[in-house]
Amino acid sequence: MPSTVKSSPQKSSIEKISIALPPDMIAEIHEAVASGLYSSSSEAIRDALRVWIRERRLKKAALDQMRRVWEQALADDGETASALDVFTQLEGKYLSLAGGS
Repeated sequence: MPSTVKSSPQKSSIEKISIALPPDMIAEIHEAVASGLYSSSSEAIRDALRVWIRERRLKKAALDQMRRVWEQALADDGETASALDVFTQLEGKYLSLAGGS
């Protein structure tokens, strides 16, 4: 069972977990710490997780938007747009979001 460490009443608790990583990933983490990019392995992992979480949220937002567009298209009896136009518009939107944050 993971242990929880409380740092102070103002800060949230930090839960320690154990993970298994292949040697190539461990080497990347150690290299990043040795180069001074990160002060610890934990900091490097937290940064990688922040990037992963951001990517997941962007993908979810894109999928949710595509579902809304699809549902609107199914409900609309009016003028239609090609799939290429829709995907081009969505791609531009989410590429600008990914680069603008």
